[in-house]
Amino acid sequence: MKQITQQQKRFVCEYIKTLDGEAAAKKAGYKSKDLKSFSSELLKKDYIIHEIKSQLKLQIKTLNVQKGYVIQKLLQIAEFSLEQEDILDKEGLTTGKKKLRDSSAGLKALEALCKYLGFSQNKDNTENHEAKIITISNLDDKKI
Repeated sequence: MKQITQQQKRFVCEYIKTLDGEAAAKKAGYKSKDLKSFSSELLKKDYIIHEIKSQLKLQIKTLNVQKGYVIQKLLQIAEFSLEQEDILDKEGLTTGKKKLRDSSAGLKALEALCKYLGFSQNKDNTENHEAKIITISNLDDKKI
């Protein structure tokens, strides 16, 4: 594989930061009339792609984020976003109706959590698991 130059390494570092080839080429010090085309050509080279992948793997490895932390934060986001809050009228008084805080964010957090935990939505998966919903009103010792 071809040896990567210092300027190309700078390009890779800048590209990882912004994902903007033209800006990365400019910051790396390339002088071309058409930096956009030039950066596109750089990004087609196997050794540049290999360097980008290597740098990304190294960054991910050095983060060293614990799985439990990620799961805990996703759960907190989902719970907060899916809590109900009062709907207010123009004067700021409650209308007696409720809405979810941010159902979109809550569902995205739950989806990310499912992916992270390895739950899949395979259509080939024919097993159906029945979910039992137990509320406080129908909770008894036999169901625990």
